[in-house]
Amino acid sequence: MEHLSEAIASKPQLKVSAKAKTFVLDTNVLLHDPQSIFKFEDNNLAIPVEVLEELDAIKTEQSTERGRNARRVHRILSELLPDSRSMHEGVKLENGGTLQVIINPYMAESAMRDAPLMQKLRAVLSDFSKKDNRIIASALFVQERYTPPTILVTKDVNVALKARAVGLEAQDYLNDKVPEVNDEDAYREIPVTIYEIQRFCSEGEFDIGEDSARNLFLNEYVLLRSDEGKTMPARYYGNGLVKRLRIPESIKAPGGISIRSRNLEQQFFMDALLDDSISLITCFGKAGTGKTLLSIGCALHQTHDDRSLYDGVSISRPVMALGKDIGFLPGTMEEKMKPWLQPYFDALEVLMPSKPTKEPQFAAKKVSKKQLKKQPSALEVSRQESASSHGGGGGHGPAAPIKPYERLIKSGLVEVEALCFIRGRSIARRFFILDEAQQLTPHEVKTVITRISEGSKIVLIGDPAQIDNPYVDARSNGLVYCHNRMKGHALSAHVKLTKGERSKLAELAADLL
Repeated sequence: MEHLSEAIASKPQLKVSAKAKTFVLDTNVLLHDPQSIFKFEDNNLAIPVEVLEELDAIKTEQSTERGRNARRVHRILSELLPDSRSMHEGVKLENGGTLQVIINPYMAESAMRDAPLMQKLRAVLSDFSKKDNRIIASALFVQERYTPPTILVTKDVNVALKARAVGLEAQDYLNDKVPEVNDEDAYREIPVTIYEIQRFCSEGEFDIGEDSARNLFLNEYVLLRSDEGKTMPARYYGNGLVKRLRIPESIKAPGGISIRSRNLEQQFFMDALLDDSISLITCFGKAGTGKTLLSIGCALHQTHDDRSLYDGVSISRPVMALGKDIGFLPGTMEEKMKPWLQPYFDALEVLMPSKPTKEPQFAAKKVSKKQLKKQPSALEVSRQESASSHGGGGGHGPAAPIKPYERLIKSGLVEVEALCFIRGRSIARRFFILDEAQQLTPHEVKTVITRISEGSKIVLIGDPAQIDNPYVDARSNGLVYCHNRMKGHALSAHVKLTKGERSKLAELAADLL
């Protein structure tokens, strides 16, 4: 043990600032944000060598964001640490901090048996074949070596809990978290007089004054309310000016049925969806508030004819349950994505219901005995229909009826996009709908939005309260991050839907369960 201590002491070490903190980065932090290395100001950064091992295993994932981020981290580290000396001694960063790769000598069998630190750790975490436990051990080694407070930064809640159990401070990566705010209302109310409301109704716009407009963002939706209880919805255009919403009585898909907004919040959403000056919309809403139906309805409404604003509609969503990879399902990309986009197919079925055929199923025509003998038996008909439904009928048997919205998909008017293949795309003149955006990281949302070309519109919808991704939460997911960073810009608008319209049961379940 003395020999080991001498070896560690003789090893050249980077001088760290006594006033700074030392942050030990977990693998998931670097995968979440490869640029996180440069976002800890003048503090000291330590990366356990086990993190490099985990990154090495992930870098081969060709079609995932994790694989790309792992390769990006490797490139950054290879530039910052070009030789073995810099790896061991560490380097100074441009922001004033330091960076060092940590090799924990206590992982040796003899040191693990003799070192008091490892004995204490083994009492809590006994299985050191797990990389998470080895990373925690490296963080404890750093805490023992350096005077400043040592903090393990991880996005894995379980790793954070285990670290705290052995006396190590652990934090989430906070750089891309939005400020913590109370649950905000769906819209703000602006007090006005009854005469001002009458003037607003007749002229279509109104100056609410600097005091009322001081805290409003550009394109924010508000409700004008008088003391007499009269109300009018409006949108803020800047410089104290609010204008009336511009929405039609109803909208409809080509060849479909007409639908209209059912509450005030849906009117706000429809106004943003139909305004071609707004290129980005973020929408929060619990289940059953109409996010899906209104977004696809307004999208198809604007693709009717040659004068339409968009050439078609693109819809997508994260595939969380399959690890962001759609290769496990058979068929074309549309067939693989169909289970995940079924809510949109349900909405299309509502907008464009299948019409019952008017043709009789059997013809009332007399046939001769000779012709009757040529008719296939019931068993043969059954076989032909079965073969036809599986694509092997060679044209025999009745074909399955094509639903109206399936024609839109076949014609390319409605496209299904897989997010894992969107990098490098340039999406022009499309109405792009990204569902379940709260499951994405800020970097993934940025990747999607930067694909949008001139003449296109993108709508991000989701419920920040329903997150399955273990590495994002209500404050760090891509949907809320995008809303927080883009609010107040002329090209963006935000709407929050709170009133359920699916059914009384669905709204009650969304609120109570």
